[in-house]
Amino acid sequence: MDIIKVNAIESTSTFLKELMTTGPIKNYTVVSAKSQFGGRGQMGSKWVSEPGKNLLFSMYVEGFGMFVKDAMYLNIAISNAIYNALLPLKIPNLKIKWPNDILAGGKKICGILVENTIQKNVIKSTIIGVGLNVNQELFPLELKNASSLKNVLGKSINQSILLNSIVVNITEELELCTSNNFQTLKETYLSNMFKLQTPCMFKNDTLGDFMGKIVGVNTTGKLLIELEDESIKEFGLKEVAFLS
Repeated sequence: MDIIKVNAIESTSTFLKELMTTGPIKNYTVVSAKSQFGGRGQMGSKWVSEPGKNLLFSMYVEGFGMFVKDAMYLNIAISNAIYNALLPLKIPNLKIKWPNDILAGGKKICGILVENTIQKNVIKSTIIGVGLNVNQELFPLELKNASSLKNVLGKSINQSILLNSIVVNITEELELCTSNNFQTLKETYLSNMFKLQTPCMFKNDTLGDFMGKIVGVNTTGKLLIELEDESIKEFGLKEVAFLS
C-alpha cells in the first residue's frame, strides 16, 4: 500500500478523487493530512480538527464485486477494523455507535465517511474517510460530546504507528468482507455496539421523545429500535438520536 502524507488540503477524500482523474492508482492507497479545511462527516456535516493533533486520512479501495444491496457490510467491516486497531490501547468503554462512529467513555473520538462508486448495481470502488481525534485536548463548546485518545488515556499517542495499525486492520477486514462472512461481521459489530439492548430515551421528528432500546440493524443498515409497546421501528441516518 502507498501512504501519501500532506500538510494542509481541502480534504483527503477530495485529494484522492482528484488523484483518480490523473490515472490509475494502487489499491489501498492512503492520503493522510495534518490539516484539512473542508473535512466532511455524515450527511455533509463538517469535521473540525486541530492541525497536527489528529489522524485525518482517506483510503482508496477497489475490486470488491460487492452488490450495492450489501453495502452495509462494508460499513460494518470498516467500523470493526478501526475498533480492533484501537483495542490494544485499552481504551475504557470503547464502543461503536451506529452507524459507524467510535466512542470512548461515551464520547465521540472517531467518525467514518464511506463513499462508493457504483456501476450496474455493483460497488466498483470506495473511498473511506476517517477522522480520529488523537492528541487534541480542547474542543469547541458546540462539540460537547467530542473527546480524544489523549483525553481518555491521559497520554499522547504516536500518530504514525496508529495510522499504520488502522490501515492494516482495514485492509485485513475488507479481505474478509465476502458473503460467507457477512453474518460473522455483523455479529462482531453488534457485540460492540453502543447501548445495544439498553433502554434509552430517543428523539425523532415524528415520534418526539420516546423510550426504546436498540435491538439491531436490518439488512439495509437501518437501526432497529424496540418501543415500549414491543413494536420495532426502523430508522435511517439522522432520523433518530439519543436524548441527552
